[in-house]
Amino acid sequence: MTLTSRTRKLLALAVGIVLVFVYAPLAVVVISSFNPSRSFGWPPSGFTLHWWSSAWSSGGALDAVWVSVRVGLMAMAIALVLGTLLAFALSRYRFFGRNSLSLLVILPIALPGIVTGMALKNAFQTLLHVDLGYFTLVVSHATFCIVVVFNNVRARLNQLGGSVEEASLDLGASRWTTFRLITFPMLRSALLAGGLLAFALSFDEIIVTTFTAGPGIETLPVWINLNLFRPTQAPVVNVIGSCLIVASIIPIYLSQKLAGDSTGGRV
Repeated sequence: MTLTSRTRKLLALAVGIVLVFVYAPLAVVVISSFNPSRSFGWPPSGFTLHWWSSAWSSGGALDAVWVSVRVGLMAMAIALVLGTLLAFALSRYRFFGRNSLSLLVILPIALPGIVTGMALKNAFQTLLHVDLGYFTLVVSHATFCIVVVFNNVRARLNQLGGSVEEASLDLGASRWTTFRLITFPMLRSALLAGGLLAFALSFDEIIVTTFTAGPGIETLPVWINLNLFRPTQAPVVNVIGSCLIVASIIPIYLSQKLAGDSTGGRV
């Protein structure tokens, strides 16, 4: 299809408007982190690095970062194991209810977060009689982190097919040897991409966390939400937000580079 010059210009204008709408607020957060004023006033009244030094010495913010990292790593580990096993089961085997199971695996990431949070909280407290804490928080995050790993691994398995593995088995290699020497090396980039996306998804989650975290457990998004409109903490929140913007680019960029043509994730 050939586009006219006018159409190309209109499309370029539309893309530019969308990009400005998305990224201008992020730029405001970064610029505000250097604003001497404690308020969110615009334009900035000057330039200072004071809030950046305050952020590094903020015990509450650093503790929240550490909580988010621990929960994210544990949820990522669970998601890598279960998501990979599910991807193999649904890609390599045919059985009754296969399509229904695939839908159930993907469903948690499609549901509104508030619905997922309410359901998980009721399940832990009412059905299982489990006190809310780190365990419930990690399990809750893993329920939707599994999806991104599952999507990445399944897409890669479908792309590769099973002919190479079958050839290895025909030549006398065991299933474990075939997985270790053939399958796993071909899946490494998809696993790493899925793991990075799962960690980023867990690190950013706030709604499910609010419902399933125990008393006194604050992840970084929860800490930001609680301190956003506190006059003494608002500038520090801008600094933390700026750091998160930069940090979020890394796993997303790496996952895209590593995943290649395989896709999967939250839409």
